[in-house]
Amino acid sequence: MATNPPVLPAATQRFDTIDVLRGFSILAVVLLHTWIRLFFAGYDIRHLPLPKIVTHLLFFNGGNGVTVFFAISGFLITLTSLRRFGSLSAMRASVFYRIRFARIAPLLILIVTILSVLALAHVEGFDFSHKRAPLWRAIIAAFTFHLNWLEARFGFLPGNWNVMWSLSVEEMFYVFFPILCMLLLRFRRGMIPFIVILVAFVAMGPYARTVWSTNEIWQDQSYLGGMDGIALGCLTALLTHYVSIRQEGRWPAIHSRLLLLLQVAGVTIIAVTACGPHWFWKLIPTKADFFGTLLAVGACLVMLASVLRHAGGHSRSPSRLTAPIRWYGRHSYEVYLTHEFIVIWVVMLFSHWHPNPKPKGLAPHQLSVPHMAVWVVGILLLTALLGWLTATFFSEPMNRYLRGARPPR
Repeated sequence: MATNPPVLPAATQRFDTIDVLRGFSILAVVLLHTWIRLFFAGYDIRHLPLPKIVTHLLFFNGGNGVTVFFAISGFLITLTSLRRFGSLSAMRASVFYRIRFARIAPLLILIVTILSVLALAHVEGFDFSHKRAPLWRAIIAAFTFHLNWLEARFGFLPGNWNVMWSLSVEEMFYVFFPILCMLLLRFRRGMIPFIVILVAFVAMGPYARTVWSTNEIWQDQSYLGGMDGIALGCLTALLTHYVSIRQEGRWPAIHSRLLLLLQVAGVTIIAVTACGPHWFWKLIPTKADFFGTLLAVGACLVMLASVLRHAGGHSRSPSRLTAPIRWYGRHSYEVYLTHEFIVIWVVMLFSHWHPNPKPKGLAPHQLSVPHMAVWVVGILLLTALLGWLTATFFSEPMNRYLRGARPPR
């Protein structure tokens, strides 16, 4: 008689501060792609009567959002593994892979299937160019974690395919993380080479994004270019776990104030980076891109301080003002993989209603800021709706089913 697989519950509770980071990150990605689609349709939001810093803050932080996602991924995967298995040396690869598969694979398979049907039907915005990689090649790349490499070789893919490049980086991390833990940490003093490898990834990241390649796509989407954020997240999780064990729930007031200062420092780094003071980075006499590494450090400081303050009983209840941001953060995976459907089709509708007499990519049709804001907010609301529908009726039920868990009452 067949028996059901054991239920795999979550190893940690949700952290509201991390959900806020995720929420702002996914909003940044959606807004960047909205600007890109509008730009290629002939409407450049940069020409609207807004301060440059506001325009940059709203529409040009999508890459920074992905960097923060990498740091969060490394942090949460390491911390949940520590709490689920007791230690990384006790890692069970079969359990780890099953959990990651349950969370990632169902929606990824669904999206690739839908995109393939749209491409075969030659739907505008999703059709493959003969000058780029063929459809069958993109399908293989999406399921074998090298779509980022494929785009670096053949150019950007259409529609929702492009956003999967970051999944290739994260999934490669998911493949090798348990292997590395089992190979090194089951030996005495194995933690030393483990940390050395993580530090090496941090050191290589800034150079992988610049001087090690002349391919602009590969500079942005390479494995090593994103691995410094993931490695920093792993190191931060190890430090968080170590401090939590040492303190054993005893948190003097001075520790709480120190953690609050660290959290404020992390938020400040993120805010300064998001505002884009590129003139400051030009003062650094190097071609290496430490911009993304510093942003990941800021995100790690926020996660370290918020999780430890929560463990010490010094965290406050989340504000209602951040509830929509936290909601976006909790559904970030679904929104990330589905938002381009909304962005592409809404921009097509926008172009139909507001024809631009000028060539594409040049000055936009003159629209007021409130009018454009209505369209942009509409895109955000529709992406939220599609993300909620996808999570509620597909990805979350499939996740529970594959993990062996029963649906909540």
